[in-house]
Amino acid sequence: MTLVSEHTETDTRERILVVAERLFRQLGYQKTTVADIAKELRMSPANVYRFFDSKKAIHEGVARGLMGEVEIEGRRIAQAPGPAAVRLRELMITINRMNTERYVGDSKLHEMVEIAMQEDWGVCVAHMECIAGIIGEVIAQGVASGEFEAPDLLLASLCACTAMMRFFHPQMIAQCATKPGPTIDQMIDFVIIGLSPRGKAN
Repeated sequence: MTLVSEHTETDTRERILVVAERLFRQLGYQKTTVADIAKELRMSPANVYRFFDSKKAIHEGVARGLMGEVEIEGRRIAQAPGPAAVRLRELMITINRMNTERYVGDSKLHEMVEIAMQEDWGVCVAHMECIAGIIGEVIAQGVASGEFEAPDLLLASLCACTAMMRFFHPQMIAQCATKPGPTIDQMIDFVIIGLSPRGKAN
């Protein structure tokens, strides 16, 4: 009975998150209430609060799911065969594309990200650390194959992420879209040249 109960609770939590994400996209985070979510699920708000103690907790769950999808795709690229430089480029372009599609192209989800960043949720910090770790993994593979030179792998991954912030951070993607600056490919070229062994940068 315990396993069945746990399975049912997991299913209910997932249903709440799916409906919440849909309403956040349709109405916006600020305008969506727990009562709205409960109504869509044909349950009482009190029942929703059995699974999430606040609207913020629901919001965090939705954000974690969206960010998790980016992380899954990032890990897939990191673990694929081929030159590290090619995979690093694909990884960075993919992070930019997914964040642009999810948050910048959708004004309601962009609002949700802005609130998350303002409140500095742990889920956002964990996501940034995860992305830095995945990039560091590819850099480490490049060092092992002789493609890259990075005596301090942690520093190299942090520098690479910082260099790409304009293309990774949802708010900066939106704010910088019409401002002059390097293209994403030019920025990735810069990062790869910085990682290349001295004398082999070209």
